[in-house]
Amino acid sequence: MDFQEHREIIKKLKRQLTEPLSLDILQLLLSELQYTMKDNPELPVDERDFIMAYSGFIKKQATSLFAKTMDSQWDDLYWRTMLFEAPYLLDSYCLYIEKDRKPRERFYQPRRKTLIKVVNKLQMLEDDRLDELFVHMPARVGKTQIITLGTSWHCCRDTELSNLYCSYKEDAGGAFLDGVKEIWTDPVYCHQDIFPMAKIVDTDAKANTVDLERKKKYKSLSGKGLTSGLNGLYDATGWLIADDILEGIQDVLSPDILRRKQTIFDNNLMKRKKEKCKVIYNGTIWSLHDIYMNRMAFLENNPEAKDIRWDVLKIPALDPETDESNFDYDYNVGFSTKYYRVERAKFEENDDMASWFSQCQQEPIERDGAVFNPEHMNFYNGVLPNMEPLKVVAACDVALGGTDYLAMPIAYVYDDGSVYVHEVVYDNSEKTITQPKVIDALIRNHVTNAFFEANAGGEGYKDEIEKMLEEKGVKINLVSKFAQQMLIGTGGSATKTHQRKEQRIWDNAQAIRNFYFLDSGYQKIEYRKFMNNVYSFTINGKNKNDDAPDSLASLAVFIAKGSGTVAKVSVMPRPF
Repeated sequence: MDFQEHREIIKKLKRQLTEPLSLDILQLLLSELQYTMKDNPELPVDERDFIMAYSGFIKKQATSLFAKTMDSQWDDLYWRTMLFEAPYLLDSYCLYIEKDRKPRERFYQPRRKTLIKVVNKLQMLEDDRLDELFVHMPARVGKTQIITLGTSWHCCRDTELSNLYCSYKEDAGGAFLDGVKEIWTDPVYCHQDIFPMAKIVDTDAKANTVDLERKKKYKSLSGKGLTSGLNGLYDATGWLIADDILEGIQDVLSPDILRRKQTIFDNNLMKRKKEKCKVIYNGTIWSLHDIYMNRMAFLENNPEAKDIRWDVLKIPALDPETDESNFDYDYNVGFSTKYYRVERAKFEENDDMASWFSQCQQEPIERDGAVFNPEHMNFYNGVLPNMEPLKVVAACDVALGGTDYLAMPIAYVYDDGSVYVHEVVYDNSEKTITQPKVIDALIRNHVTNAFFEANAGGEGYKDEIEKMLEEKGVKINLVSKFAQQMLIGTGGSATKTHQRKEQRIWDNAQAIRNFYFLDSGYQKIEYRKFMNNVYSFTINGKNKNDDAPDSLASLAVFIAKGSGTVAKVSVMPRPF
């Protein structure tokens, strides 16, 4: 029976899915889905997804009804549905093969909330929606093991394909093969339930190869070291996996080693890849000039690569937005926010934030065109100098919500010229949320003068702030100008072509580096998000959001030219 005929039957069954749902109707629906896939094993992905939408519905109902009734029939239906999906969906496969293990002993389920992102990208490769995938995460979070699970699934879906795993040394290739074979053979895994025909028929421990179903010239899976020799015995028609190709920072710091490994990668490893083979790059981004970044640059910039579909999955240790761990897994098998913050503090103490960014945040040690590096900036412990400031000023880069952030640093300026950025407002909410925050910050810090950029509605925003301050009986000197007017005021050119926002930031970069910012241990979440945005700014124009550094540039100009000298916040007498 063809797919369209089965589809009509499924639609008829759908009309019978009325509350309360019975076990019989859901079992009947599952049986029809199974018959559909059996009759149509080569379904296009879109039609397969139609089937999987219904199996997902069955799982959801079975989970809910089992929780309500604790009737094992519903649990059985859930796992039978998962078994049906497992040959087609990697997520279901990863869950099903460990179903007989104790929950805390499982690999995937406790880590799924983060690793599902990797699984979804691997599914896109398998569904021919991607050609090349870059996966970058910190050490010891399961990045190689999830590739191991994915490979054990992929190889069994089509045992005629040849697949090649390559790492920086031969032993790693052998260890990867051992991990895949363990999943295929150890009864602790339910792999045989899913792929009963995919049996190992040949292994070669010396060559690190394994064959499924029949012996072939090009093996089902091979594991090699990059520099150990990739000759004509190795081939990749399915997946080519480049996992931790560089041993560590020592490779990056040696131009000769890096050049040699790049040559081997280009001329040996990539030559094993057939045209339709998918490529997975898995490892730490050490440098702008490492193997992964060079490949990305080629895919992004070379017109001959325009038809290659590629994606980058980068999951840092601490989320740049929340400063919380991305790997705080269940059963304490990951790393907590506290753990990573302590690690970061160690790097800060050793003045080695470049290593923190590369190893843990997956940012190259050079961070392409980065203008602001913590190593070259000033920090303090939150205690202001024991003297009266010359003035307290603020500069506000106005945004009215959406993807842009309202950014307002507040600075204490002293007679010796030192500037302490003591507080910031950094929020992408609408103005009903940001305006009270701005007002409270201005009053709390006794700001004497404040600048509001007039672009993007800043003039009106400033007027509304001024009115709200007046209602509170507070008068602060507020000014607003367009960015171009600020440049004219400091002797710059006002043309948009030559004075882009990036140029304004660049022109004031040294002044910003001379500011004092709160040490990371004294930063609240909003301040840290602000600083992360500052660090992410590059002069090459690849900036999704540059509101924080732009507000600091405005602050630098305002302090130098526009904020006057000593002034006091005045409280106006109330007319009653």
